[in-house]
Amino acid sequence: MKKIYLSLIAAKILEIKSELKKFEPYCSGFHLDVMDNHQVPNLTFGADFVNQIATVATKQLFIHLMIEDPNTFIQQLKIHNDDIIAFQLKSAQDPATVITTIKNKQLLSSIAINPDTPIKSIFPFINTLDQVLIMSVQAGFSGQDFIPECIEKARSLIQYRKDNNLTFEIAMDGGIDENNIKELANIGVDAFAIGSGIFDTPNPLATLKKLNALINS
Repeated sequence: MKKIYLSLIAAKILEIKSELKKFEPYCSGFHLDVMDNHQVPNLTFGADFVNQIATVATKQLFIHLMIEDPNTFIQQLKIHNDDIIAFQLKSAQDPATVITTIKNKQLLSSIAINPDTPIKSIFPFINTLDQVLIMSVQAGFSGQDFIPECIEKARSLIQYRKDNNLTFEIAMDGGIDENNIKELANIGVDAFAIGSGIFDTPNPLATLKKLNALINS
C-alpha cells in the first residue's frame, strides 16, 4: 500500500492537536521538517516540539532534518520506535555515523537528496538505509512547484533498486498534488510527504481521501 504523510509545516500549528486527531485515521503518519535557519533559510520545529507530537500522534512520524548537527538533534528525540529520520546528505560530515545514531535509537534511516544531487552520491550508504527521500522542490519552504525533472530521478532510483534486489523505500517530498501523484505512484514511488497540496485546498480532508484513492486504486 502506498503511503501519504501529512507535512505539518503547512498545518494550522495553533490547532495542531485537533489537526492530528482529524487527519490521523486517513494517513500513514505525519511529516515534520526540522530547519535551523543555517542549512536552509527557514526556522521551524525543535526537538521538544517533535517529542510533543509523538505523545499525541499514534502513527509513524517522518522527520526530515535540514540542520547542521543531525547527530545531536537525534540524541534529543523521544519518539516512537521505527519512526523515520531523514537527513540531508550535504549536512553530514560523516553520513555513516548519522545512520548509526539513527539505528541505535531504534529508528529508520533515510537520506534526503535535493533536485540537483545525483543519486549515485548515496550509493556508498544504500545498504544501510531504510528509505531514500527524493526532494522534488528545493528544500526550505512549503508551497513550491514540483520540479518535473525529479520524475526521471525517481525512475532511475527505482530501477537501481530493482537491478540490485534492494528493498529500501522511496519517498518524495515537494509540490506533490492530484496532478502528479498518480504518475509517481505508478512508476514505483512508495511514499509521499504532502503539505500545501492538502492543507491549501478548500477541503483538506476530502483532498487527502482523494489522493489516497488515486495512489491505491
